[in-house]
Amino acid sequence: MQERRTELDVIRLVVVLGLVFFHASLVFDSRDDYYVKNAETTDVTTFIAGLCVVWAMPALFLIAGIGWYHSLRRRGARGLAVERLLRLGVPLLFAILTILPVPQWLRWRAADPGYHDPYWRFLLDFYDVRISLTDFPFLLDGEHFETGHLWFVVLLLAFSLMLAAVAAWAPLDRARRASDALASATRRRGVVLLPAIPLAVIGAVLGMEESFAGWSRWAYLLLFVYGVVLAGDDRFRVAMRRDALPAAVLGVVLFLAAGAGLSAAEGDAFVDMETPAVLGRIAFGLAGWCWLVAILGLLDRPRKRKEEAPGRGRSVYAYLGTAALPLYILHQPIVVAAAYLVVGRSAPMVVKYLVIVVVSFVVMFAVYDLLVRRTRVTRFLFGIRP
Repeated sequence: MQERRTELDVIRLVVVLGLVFFHASLVFDSRDDYYVKNAETTDVTTFIAGLCVVWAMPALFLIAGIGWYHSLRRRGARGLAVERLLRLGVPLLFAILTILPVPQWLRWRAADPGYHDPYWRFLLDFYDVRISLTDFPFLLDGEHFETGHLWFVVLLLAFSLMLAAVAAWAPLDRARRASDALASATRRRGVVLLPAIPLAVIGAVLGMEESFAGWSRWAYLLLFVYGVVLAGDDRFRVAMRRDALPAAVLGVVLFLAAGAGLSAAEGDAFVDMETPAVLGRIAFGLAGWCWLVAILGLLDRPRKRKEEAPGRGRSVYAYLGTAALPLYILHQPIVVAAAYLVVGRSAPMVVKYLVIVVVSFVVMFAVYDLLVRRTRVTRFLFGIRP
Protein backbone atom coordinates (compact mmCIF):
# COMPACT_ATOMS: atom_id res chain seq x y z
CA MET A 1 0.00 0.00 0.00
CA GLN A 2 1.32 3.44 -0.98
CA GLU A 3 2.45 5.50 2.00
CA ARG A 4 0.57 8.79 2.21
CA ARG A 5 2.87 11.74 1.70
CA THR A 6 1.79 14.05 4.49
CA GLU A 7 4.08 16.85 3.33
CA LEU A 8 1.98 17.17 0.18
CA ASP A 9 -1.15 17.58 2.29
CA VAL A 10 0.61 20.25 4.32
CA ILE A 11 1.67 22.17 1.21
CA ARG A 12 -1.87 22.00 -0.18
CA LEU A 13 -3.33 23.36 3.05
CA VAL A 14 -0.73 26.12 3.32
CA VAL A 15 -1.51 27.27 -0.21
CA VAL A 16 -5.31 27.16 0.19
CA LEU A 17 -5.31 28.96 3.53
CA GLY A 18 -2.62 31.34 2.32
CA LEU A 19 -4.88 32.47 -0.52
CA VAL A 20 -6.94 34.38 2.02
CA PHE A 21 -3.88 36.43 2.97
CA PHE A 22 -2.88 36.73 -0.69
CA HIS A 23 -6.22 37.90 -2.07
CA ALA A 24 -6.79 40.24 0.87
CA SER A 25 -3.46 41.89 0.05
CA LEU A 26 -4.60 42.59 -3.53
CA VAL A 27 -7.20 44.97 -2.14
CA PHE A 28 -4.28 47.27 -1.27
CA ASP A 29 -1.99 46.50 -4.23
CA SER A 30 -1.21 49.47 -6.47
CA ARG A 31 -0.97 47.39 -9.66
CA ASP A 32 -3.53 44.61 -9.48
CA ASP A 33 -7.08 45.27 -10.69
CA TYR A 34 -8.83 43.41 -7.89
CA TYR A 35 -12.60 43.40 -7.42
CA VAL A 36 -12.60 45.87 -4.53
CA LYS A 37 -9.80 48.40 -4.03
CA ASN A 38 -8.81 50.49 -1.07
CA ALA A 39 -8.36 54.19 -1.79
CA GLU A 40 -4.80 54.03 -0.47
CA THR A 41 -2.55 51.40 -2.07
CA THR A 42 1.06 50.28 -1.86
CA ASP A 43 3.76 48.67 -4.03
CA VAL A 44 4.95 46.45 -1.18
CA THR A 45 2.24 43.89 -1.84
CA THR A 46 3.49 43.37 -5.40
CA PHE A 47 6.79 41.90 -4.20
CA ILE A 48 5.08 39.82 -1.52
CA ALA A 49 2.61 38.52 -4.13
CA GLY A 50 5.54 37.53 -6.34
CA LEU A 51 6.97 35.39 -3.54
CA CYS A 52 3.68 33.51 -3.50
CA VAL A 53 2.84 33.12 -7.18
CA VAL A 54 6.26 31.76 -8.13
CA TRP A 55 5.54 28.46 -6.36
CA ALA A 56 2.06 28.25 -4.77
CA MET A 57 -0.29 27.43 -7.64
CA PRO A 58 2.43 25.42 -9.45
CA ALA A 59 2.67 23.31 -6.29
CA LEU A 60 -1.07 22.61 -6.36
CA PHE A 61 -0.90 21.39 -9.97
CA LEU A 62 2.19 19.28 -9.28
CA ILE A 63 0.52 17.68 -6.26
CA ALA A 64 -2.67 17.16 -8.26
CA GLY A 65 -0.64 15.27 -10.85
CA ILE A 66 0.80 13.03 -8.16
CA GLY A 67 -2.70 12.31 -6.89
CA TRP A 68 -3.93 11.66 -10.44
CA TYR A 69 -1.31 8.95 -10.91
CA HIS A 70 -2.36 7.05 -7.79
CA SER A 71 -6.04 7.47 -8.64
CA LEU A 72 -5.39 6.01 -12.09
CA ARG A 73 -3.74 2.94 -10.55
CA ARG A 74 -6.73 2.40 -8.23
CA ARG A 75 -9.61 3.20 -10.57
CA GLY A 76 -8.37 2.91 -14.13
CA ALA A 77 -8.86 5.64 -16.74
CA ARG A 78 -12.65 5.43 -16.92
CA GLY A 79 -13.13 5.31 -13.15
CA LEU A 80 -10.75 8.22 -12.71
CA ALA A 81 -12.67 10.32 -15.24
CA VAL A 82 -15.96 9.65 -13.46
CA GLU A 83 -14.44 10.42 -10.06
CA ARG A 84 -12.98 13.73 -11.29
CA LEU A 85 -16.26 14.76 -12.93
CA LEU A 86 -18.07 14.19 -9.65
CA ARG A 87 -15.44 15.67 -7.34
CA LEU A 88 -14.47 18.67 -9.49
CA GLY A 89 -17.21 19.10 -12.07
CA VAL A 90 -20.13 19.11 -9.64
CA PRO A 91 -18.61 21.72 -7.26
CA LEU A 92 -17.59 23.83 -10.25
CA LEU A 93 -21.12 23.88 -11.66
CA PHE A 94 -22.69 24.46 -8.24
CA ALA A 95 -20.36 27.38 -7.47
CA ILE A 96 -20.98 28.97 -10.88
CA LEU A 97 -24.72 28.85 -10.22
CA THR A 98 -24.54 30.22 -6.66
CA ILE A 99 -21.55 32.15 -5.28
CA LEU A 100 -19.23 32.81 -8.23
CA PRO A 101 -21.08 35.97 -9.45
CA VAL A 102 -20.73 37.67 -6.03
CA PRO A 103 -17.26 39.24 -6.60
CA GLN A 104 -18.23 40.60 -10.02
CA TRP A 105 -21.44 42.09 -8.62
CA LEU A 106 -19.52 43.74 -5.79
CA ARG A 107 -16.95 45.05 -8.29
CA TRP A 108 -19.72 46.95 -10.09
CA ARG A 109 -21.18 48.28 -6.86
CA ALA A 110 -17.76 49.40 -5.59
CA ALA A 111 -16.72 51.04 -8.86
CA ASP A 112 -20.00 52.87 -9.55
CA PRO A 113 -21.88 54.44 -6.62
CA GLY A 114 -24.88 54.81 -8.95
CA TYR A 115 -25.11 51.08 -9.60
CA HIS A 116 -27.94 49.67 -7.52
CA ASP A 117 -29.05 46.56 -9.40
CA PRO A 118 -29.98 43.77 -6.97
CA TYR A 119 -28.05 40.53 -7.10
CA TRP A 120 -30.78 38.63 -8.92
CA ARG A 121 -30.83 41.27 -11.68
CA PHE A 122 -27.07 41.12 -12.08
CA LEU A 123 -27.31 37.34 -12.51
CA LEU A 124 -29.22 37.86 -15.77
CA ASP A 125 -26.21 39.73 -17.14
CA PHE A 126 -23.67 37.33 -15.63
CA TYR A 127 -25.27 34.29 -17.25
CA ASP A 128 -25.65 35.93 -20.65
CA VAL A 129 -23.01 33.67 -22.19
CA ARG A 130 -22.14 31.84 -25.36
CA ILE A 131 -19.97 28.80 -26.05
CA SER A 132 -16.54 29.65 -27.40
CA LEU A 133 -13.48 27.50 -28.05
CA THR A 134 -11.03 30.38 -28.45
CA ASP A 135 -10.03 30.30 -24.78
CA PHE A 136 -9.90 26.52 -24.29
CA PRO A 137 -10.46 24.90 -21.85
CA PHE A 138 -12.69 27.80 -20.77
CA LEU A 139 -15.77 27.22 -22.89
CA LEU A 140 -18.17 29.98 -21.80
CA ASP A 141 -17.74 33.61 -22.78
CA GLY A 142 -19.78 36.68 -21.86
CA GLU A 143 -19.42 40.38 -21.08
CA HIS A 144 -19.89 39.87 -17.34
CA PHE A 145 -19.22 36.16 -16.97
CA GLU A 146 -15.96 34.86 -15.52
CA THR A 147 -14.68 31.72 -13.84
CA GLY A 148 -12.88 33.90 -11.27
CA HIS A 149 -10.75 31.99 -8.82
CA LEU A 150 -12.30 28.74 -10.07
CA TRP A 151 -9.98 28.85 -13.06
CA PHE A 152 -7.90 26.42 -11.04
CA VAL A 153 -10.77 23.91 -10.87
CA VAL A 154 -11.50 24.33 -14.59
CA LEU A 155 -7.89 23.64 -15.54
CA LEU A 156 -7.54 20.78 -13.08
CA LEU A 157 -10.68 19.08 -14.40
CA ALA A 158 -9.63 19.59 -18.02
CA PHE A 159 -6.11 18.27 -17.44
CA SER A 160 -7.41 15.26 -15.51
CA LEU A 161 -9.81 14.29 -18.29
CA MET A 162 -7.29 14.93 -21.06
CA LEU A 163 -4.70 12.66 -19.45
CA ALA A 164 -7.34 10.07 -18.61
CA ALA A 165 -8.17 9.89 -22.33
CA VAL A 166 -4.48 9.47 -23.15
CA ALA A 167 -4.10 6.76 -20.49
CA ALA A 168 -7.10 4.88 -21.87
CA TRP A 169 -5.59 4.57 -25.36
CA ALA A 170 -1.83 5.01 -25.11
CA PRO A 171 0.48 2.04 -24.50
CA LEU A 172 1.80 2.30 -20.94
CA ASP A 173 4.93 0.19 -21.48
CA ARG A 174 6.63 2.93 -23.48
CA ALA A 175 5.71 5.53 -20.85
CA ARG A 176 7.12 3.32 -18.09
CA ARG A 177 10.40 2.85 -19.97
CA ALA A 178 10.72 6.60 -20.52
CA SER A 179 9.98 7.29 -16.85
CA ASP A 180 12.55 4.69 -15.78
CA ALA A 181 15.20 6.33 -17.96
CA LEU A 182 14.41 9.74 -16.49
CA ALA A 183 14.53 8.40 -12.95
CA SER A 184 17.89 6.75 -13.61
CA ALA A 185 19.30 10.02 -14.95
CA THR A 186 18.49 11.82 -11.68
CA ARG A 187 21.29 9.91 -9.96
CA ARG A 188 23.50 12.73 -11.25
CA ARG A 189 23.38 15.91 -9.22
CA GLY A 190 21.39 18.72 -10.78
CA VAL A 191 19.51 16.62 -13.34
CA VAL A 192 16.30 16.95 -11.32
CA LEU A 193 16.43 20.71 -12.01
CA LEU A 194 16.33 20.29 -15.79
CA PRO A 195 12.49 20.18 -16.01
CA ALA A 196 12.70 23.91 -15.34
CA ILE A 197 13.84 24.48 -18.92
CA PRO A 198 10.53 23.62 -20.67
CA LEU A 199 8.73 25.85 -18.15
CA ALA A 200 11.08 28.70 -19.02
CA VAL A 201 10.50 28.13 -22.74
CA ILE A 202 6.73 28.28 -22.28
CA GLY A 203 7.09 31.51 -20.35
CA ALA A 204 9.36 33.05 -22.96
CA VAL A 205 7.29 32.05 -26.00
CA LEU A 206 3.68 31.93 -24.76
CA GLY A 207 4.02 34.53 -22.04
CA MET A 208 2.49 34.66 -18.59
CA GLU A 209 -1.21 34.99 -17.81
CA GLU A 210 -1.99 37.43 -15.02
CA SER A 211 -5.47 35.97 -14.53
CA PHE A 212 -3.90 32.61 -13.68
CA ALA A 213 -1.48 33.81 -11.01
CA GLY A 214 1.24 34.76 -13.45
CA TRP A 215 1.74 31.37 -15.12
CA SER A 216 0.63 30.18 -18.53
CA ARG A 217 -2.13 27.58 -18.43
CA TRP A 218 0.12 25.32 -20.50
CA ALA A 219 2.88 25.63 -17.93
CA TYR A 220 0.35 24.34 -15.41
CA LEU A 221 -0.41 21.41 -17.72
CA LEU A 222 3.29 20.61 -17.86
CA LEU A 223 3.53 20.81 -14.06
CA PHE A 224 0.55 18.46 -13.78
CA VAL A 225 2.34 16.00 -16.09
CA TYR A 226 5.50 16.39 -14.03
CA GLY A 227 3.51 15.34 -10.98
CA VAL A 228 2.28 12.23 -12.77
CA VAL A 229 5.85 11.31 -13.71
CA LEU A 230 7.28 12.03 -10.26
CA ALA A 231 4.66 9.84 -8.58
CA GLY A 232 5.74 6.77 -10.51
CA ASP A 233 9.26 6.39 -9.13
CA ASP A 234 10.72 7.18 -5.70
CA ARG A 235 14.11 7.92 -7.25
CA PHE A 236 12.77 11.37 -8.13
CA ARG A 237 12.04 11.96 -4.44
CA VAL A 238 15.58 10.92 -3.52
CA ALA A 239 17.01 13.36 -6.05
CA MET A 240 14.83 16.20 -4.77
CA ARG A 241 15.91 15.59 -1.19
CA ARG A 242 19.55 15.53 -2.25
CA ASP A 243 19.41 18.72 -4.36
CA ALA A 244 16.96 20.71 -2.22
CA LEU A 245 19.46 23.19 -0.78
CA PRO A 246 21.18 24.08 -4.09
CA ALA A 247 17.74 24.41 -5.64
CA ALA A 248 16.68 26.82 -2.89
CA VAL A 249 19.72 29.06 -3.38
CA LEU A 250 19.37 29.02 -7.16
CA GLY A 251 15.63 29.65 -6.88
CA VAL A 252 16.17 32.82 -4.82
CA VAL A 253 18.78 34.16 -7.26
CA LEU A 254 16.55 33.44 -10.26
CA PHE A 255 13.53 34.99 -8.56
CA LEU A 256 15.45 38.24 -7.99
CA ALA A 257 16.61 38.14 -11.62
CA ALA A 258 13.02 37.62 -12.76
CA GLY A 259 11.87 40.60 -10.72
CA ALA A 260 14.60 42.78 -12.23
CA GLY A 261 13.79 41.71 -15.78
CA LEU A 262 10.02 42.07 -15.47
CA SER A 263 10.37 45.46 -13.75
CA ALA A 264 12.71 46.75 -16.46
CA ALA A 265 10.24 46.00 -19.27
CA GLU A 266 8.60 49.11 -20.68
CA GLY A 267 5.44 47.45 -21.95
CA ASP A 268 3.45 44.48 -20.67
CA ALA A 269 6.18 42.29 -19.22
CA PHE A 270 3.90 39.27 -19.17
CA VAL A 271 3.51 39.07 -22.96
CA ASP A 272 5.81 41.54 -24.71
CA MET A 273 8.80 40.15 -26.60
CA GLU A 274 11.28 42.85 -25.59
CA THR A 275 14.51 41.46 -24.17
CA PRO A 276 14.07 42.37 -20.46
CA ALA A 277 10.55 40.91 -20.43
CA VAL A 278 11.58 37.66 -22.11
CA LEU A 279 14.60 37.22 -19.86
CA GLY A 280 12.44 37.98 -16.82
CA ARG A 281 9.90 35.34 -17.83
CA ILE A 282 12.66 32.80 -18.46
CA ALA A 283 14.11 33.45 -15.00
CA PHE A 284 10.63 33.22 -13.46
CA GLY A 285 9.98 29.81 -15.02
CA LEU A 286 13.36 28.50 -13.90
CA ALA A 287 12.86 29.91 -10.40
CA GLY A 288 9.44 28.31 -10.04
CA TRP A 289 10.73 24.79 -10.59
CA CYS A 290 13.74 25.37 -8.34
CA TRP A 291 11.41 26.51 -5.57
CA LEU A 292 9.27 23.40 -5.99
CA VAL A 293 12.27 21.09 -5.84
CA ALA A 294 13.53 22.92 -2.74
CA ILE A 295 10.18 22.89 -0.94
CA LEU A 296 9.35 19.27 -1.72
CA GLY A 297 12.89 18.11 -1.05
CA LEU A 298 13.20 19.88 2.30
CA LEU A 299 9.80 18.75 3.55
CA ASP A 300 10.06 15.16 2.31
CA ARG A 301 12.12 13.47 4.98
CA PRO A 302 12.13 9.76 5.89
CA ARG A 303 9.85 9.05 8.82
CA LYS A 304 9.90 6.17 11.25
CA ARG A 305 6.65 4.28 11.08
CA LYS A 306 4.94 3.98 14.42
CA GLU A 307 1.46 3.42 15.71
CA GLU A 308 -0.10 6.43 17.34
CA ALA A 309 -3.49 6.81 18.94
CA PRO A 310 -5.65 9.46 17.26
CA GLY A 311 -5.32 12.75 19.12
CA ARG A 312 -6.50 16.32 18.86
CA GLY A 313 -3.71 17.26 16.44
CA ARG A 314 -4.53 14.43 14.11
CA SER A 315 -8.24 15.29 14.24
CA VAL A 316 -7.52 18.90 13.28
CA TYR A 317 -5.28 17.72 10.47
CA ALA A 318 -7.98 15.40 9.11
CA TYR A 319 -10.58 18.17 9.40
CA LEU A 320 -8.45 20.63 7.43
CA GLY A 321 -7.47 18.02 4.85
CA THR A 322 -11.11 17.33 4.03
CA ALA A 323 -11.86 21.05 3.95
CA ALA A 324 -9.21 22.04 1.37
CA LEU A 325 -11.38 22.03 -1.76
CA PRO A 326 -14.52 23.55 -0.15
CA LEU A 327 -12.42 26.28 1.46
CA TYR A 328 -10.81 27.05 -1.88
CA ILE A 329 -14.23 27.38 -3.50
CA LEU A 330 -15.58 29.57 -0.70
CA HIS A 331 -12.68 31.86 0.03
CA GLN A 332 -12.70 34.52 -2.70
CA PRO A 333 -16.38 35.59 -2.57
CA ILE A 334 -16.01 35.89 1.20
CA VAL A 335 -12.76 37.89 0.99
CA VAL A 336 -14.28 40.26 -1.58
CA ALA A 337 -17.44 40.71 0.50
CA ALA A 338 -15.37 41.46 3.61
CA ALA A 339 -13.23 43.93 1.68
CA TYR A 340 -16.34 45.63 0.27
CA LEU A 341 -17.56 46.31 3.81
CA VAL A 342 -14.17 47.39 5.16
CA VAL A 343 -12.42 49.59 2.55
CA GLY A 344 -14.80 52.51 3.02
CA ARG A 345 -13.95 52.78 6.72
CA SER A 346 -11.42 55.20 8.11
CA ALA A 347 -8.49 53.17 9.38
CA PRO A 348 -4.82 52.45 8.50
CA MET A 349 -4.21 49.94 5.72
CA VAL A 350 -2.69 47.40 8.08
CA VAL A 351 -5.76 47.48 10.31
CA LYS A 352 -8.11 47.11 7.35
CA TYR A 353 -6.04 44.23 6.02
CA LEU A 354 -6.09 42.37 9.32
CA VAL A 355 -9.85 42.89 9.68
CA ILE A 356 -10.47 41.51 6.19
CA VAL A 357 -8.30 38.46 6.89
CA VAL A 358 -9.84 37.70 10.28
CA VAL A 359 -13.43 38.21 9.13
CA SER A 360 -12.80 36.09 6.03
CA PHE A 361 -11.41 33.19 8.04
CA VAL A 362 -14.22 33.31 10.59
CA VAL A 363 -16.97 33.41 7.96
CA MET A 364 -15.24 30.87 5.72
CA PHE A 365 -14.88 28.24 8.44
CA ALA A 366 -18.35 28.97 9.82
CA VAL A 367 -19.91 28.39 6.40
CA TYR A 368 -17.87 25.26 5.88
CA ASP A 369 -18.56 23.80 9.29
CA LEU A 370 -22.22 24.71 9.64
CA LEU A 371 -23.47 24.57 6.04
CA VAL A 372 -21.12 22.38 3.99
CA ARG A 373 -19.83 19.41 5.98
CA ARG A 374 -23.01 18.57 7.88
CA THR A 375 -25.08 16.82 5.19
CA ARG A 376 -24.44 14.36 2.38
CA VAL A 377 -25.94 16.69 -0.20
CA THR A 378 -23.76 19.68 0.65
CA ARG A 379 -20.66 17.50 0.97
CA PHE A 380 -21.34 16.14 -2.49
CA LEU A 381 -21.92 19.63 -3.92
CA PHE A 382 -18.53 20.79 -2.58
CA GLY A 383 -16.55 17.76 -3.72
CA ILE A 384 -15.96 16.08 -0.37
CA ARG A 385 -15.35 12.37 -0.73
CA PRO A 386 -17.98 10.17 1.02
